[in-house]
Amino acid sequence: MDSALQHITERVRAAAADGTLLRIRGGGSKDFYGQSLQGELLDTRPLAGIVSYEPSELVVTVRAGTPLAELEAVLAEKGQYLPFEPPHFAAGGAVATVGGMVAAGLNGPARASVGAVRDYVLGIQLLNGRAELLTFGGQVMKNVAGYDVSRLLAGSLGTLGLIAEVSLKVLPKAVAESTLVFELDEAQALTQLNRWGAQPLPINASCWHEGALMVRLRGARAAVAAAHKTMGGTVLDDNQAGVLWNALREQAAPFFQLAEGESLVRLSVPDTTPSLGLGPTLIEWGGAQRWLKLPLSATPDRGGMLANLAGHATLFRAADKGAGVFTPLAAPLDRIHRELKKQFDPAGIFNRGRMYPDF
Repeated sequence: MDSALQHITERVRAAAADGTLLRIRGGGSKDFYGQSLQGELLDTRPLAGIVSYEPSELVVTVRAGTPLAELEAVLAEKGQYLPFEPPHFAAGGAVATVGGMVAAGLNGPARASVGAVRDYVLGIQLLNGRAELLTFGGQVMKNVAGYDVSRLLAGSLGTLGLIAEVSLKVLPKAVAESTLVFELDEAQALTQLNRWGAQPLPINASCWHEGALMVRLRGARAAVAAAHKTMGGTVLDDNQAGVLWNALREQAAPFFQLAEGESLVRLSVPDTTPSLGLGPTLIEWGGAQRWLKLPLSATPDRGGMLANLAGHATLFRAADKGAGVFTPLAAPLDRIHRELKKQFDPAGIFNRGRMYPDF
């Protein structure tokens, strides 16, 4: 065990013994996400560096404190990338890290077509609340016996333990890419996206806002060219398309700029869900992810928003999170969450209250 990991292990052991709360954090780029930030800062950035990278095997193993931009640059040199396009949200000097990427479990525009962060996690080294360094999974896809703990940690917001190291599956970049634009209202866009979803088209990402539907195609040149003929639309300049999708990934587009008293709510619903008419809306993931800008006073009734629909709501950005960030869990799921917390973090020292106020 190297000195950086040894130091962190000793801090966790001491905190478990005296009940000191710890706030696990990498570069702080996701501090806005989730509920309250409690406890003494436990910085993962000393755990930095790429442990191994096998381009021919499409596998990379990285320490948790490694800057995400550094990993993406190394992959790009070999024509590879993280297909789920994790957002950095690196504003105000914050630096997204690989461990934070996994712990937050957030995905970019391509998530609906390529899968989520958790689908690319092959193995993890975890420091639990007993200061034990545990290893789950490995460096190949078929390596799991019993519970798939590696993927369980994706999106856990550091409540189960400190991710020390992670092995990820990567993919080659597509040889062809093109973005098509269509003038459609919200209902027409949702209908068209679902129609296309039933066809063998290389649709990689989609976005609808204010009467414009943007669809990104990726794949073989022949497949992208054939999709152009089938779908129609106007081809967006490659540079403009790059700016568009990056702004969507990083929430830098004008839609995501909140005025005083506004909140950003994320709805996850079946892609066939019709227009909800709840407020200013931006739609991603073939209709399955709906972003809403709402007055903060309207956000507490998130359960009412989806009373007659399948799905859940998240208060993604807001000045006041007193009403809760995540949709309350049903009793069986709540019990499972709490039992997992007891097993991994029996003293309850990690990221207290980050997901739910009493968790």
